[in-house]
Parts: sequence; structure tokens; C-alpha cells
Amino acid sequence: MSLHTPVCEVLGIQYPIALAGMGGASTPALAAAVSNAGGLGILGAAGCGPELLKAWIDETRSATDKPFGVDTLLPASVRRASRPGASGGPSPLDRLAEYQKFAHEFMQQEGLETPELPGSGAGGRRRGGFSQDFFEAQMEVVIQEEVPVYAAGLGDPGPYIDRLHANGTVVMAVIGAVRHARKCLESGVDVIVAQGHDAGGHNSPIGTMALIPQVVDFVAGRVPVLAAGGIGDGRGVAAAMMLGAAGAWIGSRFLATEEAGLADYQKKAIVEATEEGTVVSKAVTGKPARLIRNKWADAFAKSGLEPLPMPFQSMVSGPVMAAGLAQHREDISPGFAGQIIGLIHDVQPAREVMAEIVAEAERVLAGAGDFV
Repeated sequence: MSLHTPVCEVLGIQYPIALAGMGGASTPALAAAVSNAGGLGILGAAGCGPELLKAWIDETRSATDKPFGVDTLLPASVRRASRPGASGGPSPLDRLAEYQKFAHEFMQQEGLETPELPGSGAGGRRRGGFSQDFFEAQMEVVIQEEVPVYAAGLGDPGPYIDRLHANGTVVMAVIGAVRHARKCLESGVDVIVAQGHDAGGHNSPIGTMALIPQVVDFVAGRVPVLAAGGIGDGRGVAAAMMLGAAGAWIGSRFLATEEAGLADYQKKAIVEATEEGTVVSKAVTGKPARLIRNKWADAFAKSGLEPLPMPFQSMVSGPVMAAGLAQHREDISPGFAGQIIGLIHDVQPAREVMAEIVAEAERVLAGAGDFV
């Protein structure tokens, strides 16, 4: 038995497994390793300015001749924030100084100093918050480079889809509700990723087991659906396929790989964590995101401050996260991760992780007949 579904033909891959486009963690090395192992490697390029994004694409192409993808964010909240008079009352920009004062006091209390970020700015890593201009510059690179696959990790790729399709780019969108699937189908996406509440990073309020079959039923075979959220081994892939998914979008399991773009202390935090070690918080980006529990998320929750919308909350949290990373503070900046991390016990090469997931999924699916 070979693990293969129709989404493999759509994406040009051997196995129906895609690497989640985890910002900063899904590097060219990791994406290429997953693609070379038969899956779809996807660059987590959310924080990449145009020059760095192009360099990442070039690096990935030099490391694999297989299809790969680029994942960025297209949040509607940023488009709204860029319009004058988008909301009544004090604007997020008006409230920014108060929140930055809180972050500064937190950093003083924790002995954190804001580091200089090499390669930051418009062309490299973003400094401060996201903006509509930043997203537009990213998408111009994605289009000009004619990447095989583009994934909108957040938001609707509709405004770019005609240009992407003209290049032969397969377009994916990560969604967290049936209404999001409806919008993406109207926009013309080729693959939908239904990501539930179990997932690391930005996720849905709906549990993965409940979300997948509802999205599958709504889509009704018009495009393939990949399942995401709490899937970290072959059993999870098999379960998702039993719910009607054509495969899986897997993130957290690939964080604990040699190629993942995380600091060693962050990989250690994942290996040592349990299923209870994460929390959903708006403290980092302004949108609900699951991350390993840390002092910043806890302090912000106790502060009484309402999280600012994206991109303003990241302007507040950015210096805190950067300082925690620079000083290897597992208690401040351990990173995003899903509830599946309790199953992760070691750091391996990505090719071994892929091989284990595929072999286990094939074994479980082959034995499904034992239950009937």
C-alpha cells in the first residue's frame, strides 16, 4: 500500500503531506528536506521582506528539484487598518504608546535588552509590524518568481489569484471555519487547509475533529481539503483521511527537526513540553495563536489590556520576543507550537520524520479493515 491521494496530483508530490508554513521555522533547508522526502515543503515567509524572500526561494530551488511552496499572511485587519477612519474611537495607533510602555516595563522587570536585528528592515526581516505595503511587496516577489505553490496562511488570496494562476502557481488557503472556505472557493483557490484549534500559531476556535468533516462536506469535492491541527504522526494523518481529508498539513512535529529554523533552546522546549504546555493568546500578534506558555503571554493576560489588532500588537510584542530569543529565554520566547508536542520526544532529520509518518499512516490505514 502506498500513501497517495488526488491532492498529490494537484501539487505534484509523492505523499499527501505538506509542511506547514511556520514563520521563521520553515526555512529553505526544512522545506527542501520535506520536498525531497516526497511531501510538499513550504517556506514560512511571513516575516521575510522582499529581498530575503527572493533569497529563500533561490536557496530552496538550489536544494530541491521538487515542488515547494511559499506561505505568507494576508490578514484583512491590516487592510482595514490602512484605511483612514477605519474605526471609531481611539485608533490602535493612538493607544500604541500605552502598550509599548507596558512592554518596556515588562522587559525591565525581566532584565531584557532590545537587541539589534541584523538583516532587518524592508528587504530582510520585518522590523516592527506588518503593513499592507509589506504584504504587497512580498506578493510581487511570489508572483515574479513563479513559485510552484502559494499558501495564504491567513486571509483570502483572491486579489492575487489570477496573476498566480497565470504563472501556473497552485494556490492554497488556510481556513478555520466553513464560512472562510466559502470565501476561498469563490476566490478560486486550488486546495483548502482546514486548521483546527489544536494547531500551533494562528488557529481556529473550532476543534480539529469537528472542523475537518464540516469543511469537507461543504467543499463537496470541488477542491482537495488538507487537515491541520494536532496532527503529528501517521495515526493523525490516517484519522484525518477517515474524516474525508485528502492529506495533512503538519507543523509542530517538524519544529523538532535538525533543519527547522529555531534556536536549540526552543527545540529543547518542544521536546520537554507536554500536551498541557501551550496556551492560545493574542499577546504576540493580536490574533489568537497557540504558543508554548510563557511569561509574556501570562503577564499580558493579567494586565487588563485588550490586545491591539494586527499589525499593532506585533509592534508591542516584537522587542520582547526578539530580546527573549537573543538571550535564549525559554520562559519568554519559547515559540509557537500545537498541542501535539506531547508526542515529540527527540530532534530528528526531517527526512526521518517524513518516513516515519508515511510508514505509520500506511500501516494504520491498511489495518482499518480489522475494525469492521
